[in-house]
Amino acid sequence: MSDIPTQCGECPDGRVRDASGRCVMPEVTFASFILSLNTSALYHMGELPHPETGQRVVDRELAKHTIDTLILLADKTRGNLDHDENELLTRILYELKIRFVKLS
Repeated sequence: MSDIPTQCGECPDGRVRDASGRCVMPEVTFASFILSLNTSALYHMGELPHPETGQRVVDRELAKHTIDTLILLADKTRGNLDHDENELLTRILYELKIRFVKLS
């Protein structure tokens, strides 16, 4: 797909407009990475529907794997995150663990 601005002003899925108006992938940040993993875990717990089918599927093994990945990131980044990044990761892990226990 072209990165030339379209007449309707919308970018293809997953892309955003940069300062020059081009459709580009959004900036990768620690927060966006953590939020992406959060979305993945919620999807695997059946909390979010499949974007095309609308069906909700529960895969506890993949949900646990994603939570474990976030725990690993928390352990490996301890002391290296700014306040907001640490708060985001801590809250997301807490919420996902609670939801996972309720799912079990």
